[in-house]
Amino acid sequence: MRTIWLDGAQWLAVLRIGLGLWWLESWRHKDKKGWFERGTGIAWAADVAGKHRWPVIGAGFRTIVAPRPKAMAYVVVYAELALGLGLVSGFLTPVALVAGLLLNLLYLVLMIHDWAEQGQNAMMALISLVALFAMSWQTWSLDHAIGLFL
Repeated sequence: MRTIWLDGAQWLAVLRIGLGLWWLESWRHKDKKGWFERGTGIAWAADVAGKHRWPVIGAGFRTIVAPRPKAMAYVVVYAELALGLGLVSGFLTPVALVAGLLLNLLYLVLMIHDWAEQGQNAMMALISLVALFAMSWQTWSLDHAIGLFL
């Protein structure tokens, strides 16, 4: 592959690292006090799920999330941090890419009626797919340095 400046594997690493920075920004801008102490994030999601056009979304939310709102708040917030750190450092990269793809798809389905948020989730999911199938951990990653996922 001919490119300007970097080679193809390095551009894929740039894409992976950029996606990781995007996840870190998502984590950084969250009001953690609101999520953990006041339950604002899960309360917002409950409202969205309760009004969702697909009844299975509301039922799934009531079954999985509603019984444990505090734990789920920590799962969501720290999943975004873990994804960001994993992608930027290139540690357990395929795991982080699959987990990030699933989280973006979950966000996409939850917010199916609000297209204002869908561009971000769709782009992050697409980047995850490209980075995963192009094996973006081959350059500038801890995975490559320690010989994981060769």
